[in-house]
Amino acid sequence: MEWKIPLADIDFGQEEIEAVTKVIKSKWITMGDVTKQFEAKFAEYMDVKYAFAVSNGTAALHIAHQALGLKEGDEVICPSLTFVATANSILYTGAVPIFADVFGDENLNISPDCIIDKITDKTKAITIVHYGGYSCDMDAIIEIAQSHQLHVIEDAAHAPGAEFKGTKAGTIGDIGCFSFFSNKNMTTGEGGMVVTNNDKLAERIGLLRSHGMTSLTLDRHKGHAYSYDVLALGYNFRIDEIRAAIGIEQLKRLDKNNSARKEIVGLYQNLLKKIDEISIPFCDCPNKSSFHILPVLLKSGVDRKNFQERLKAKGIQTSMHYPPIHLFSFYRQKYGYKEGLLPITEEIGKREVTLPLYPQLDHRSVKYIVDEIKKTLASPK
Repeated sequence: MEWKIPLADIDFGQEEIEAVTKVIKSKWITMGDVTKQFEAKFAEYMDVKYAFAVSNGTAALHIAHQALGLKEGDEVICPSLTFVATANSILYTGAVPIFADVFGDENLNISPDCIIDKITDKTKAITIVHYGGYSCDMDAIIEIAQSHQLHVIEDAAHAPGAEFKGTKAGTIGDIGCFSFFSNKNMTTGEGGMVVTNNDKLAERIGLLRSHGMTSLTLDRHKGHAYSYDVLALGYNFRIDEIRAAIGIEQLKRLDKNNSARKEIVGLYQNLLKKIDEISIPFCDCPNKSSFHILPVLLKSGVDRKNFQERLKAKGIQTSMHYPPIHLFSFYRQKYGYKEGLLPITEEIGKREVTLPLYPQLDHRSVKYIVDEIKKTLASPK
């Protein structure tokens, strides 16, 4: 259907069109020099030593977990209140995701106390998610990891430009992973990035991204190599030049667009705070956010499906972030998970609604959304 106000929107301009056109005219569209430029600019922006562009955010997570040398029988602690790719990428290595609960209604990020409760002698890593673009308590998480000799992977798909105490989210743990899917703060349609400051992990990530080969197609095209060796069981997780070119232009827009998101979130908070049936997580977040999504929690007893259907009838698109992973059929059947494992996550999963948020969303539209929310809650049938 045609939404009056969609959940998300893309900020593309003439710059992206010209960048793509230039790549197409070059006739070199496989991963090459434009991708190297994108990686260099992203690494500079993040203030990190290494950045590897990949085909999507799931590939970024997969390659990150694989680079740690995880194997069957290992365990990785992660949240369940996230997109399923976070946990699936652990399974791809043969390791098992061990789900930990979140703080609560005011903070939807993974709880360090719950992480500690899940550590066993099989635990090898902690994978955290900066939910909605709001950074996790990285001081506590890094302290836990160091005391138990665990790796930390940051799923920063929501958090390009976010910070924890002045340091960019995604650069604090061993490896950071970003997504450039079409609804993200910066997008290439599909695409992702893996970042690290660790020399050995960087070498491993570079190999795994392209079949474990010692030279790339571009090297052979330029006459820098004639053959190659294969040093590891790698994957085809390469990005292409077209998407890399878009990424370069999108990165230029990121800070400005994140600032616009911040202003819109502030307006939402001011307009929604007097509605008793709704609470807003992260209102008192002390760190710089990327404001990726606008999650709200309905009061217990409010019919979420009816609430969303009523807004849909007014042309307002909503969503939910997220159905808890451990309650999906696959995870129930494979691991025997049942309701009650993560009571806070499960309660939030029943009540969360995501409202429209994107840089071009104007104040009139936000006020329209809030007015329709008030009408819906005042007369829910």
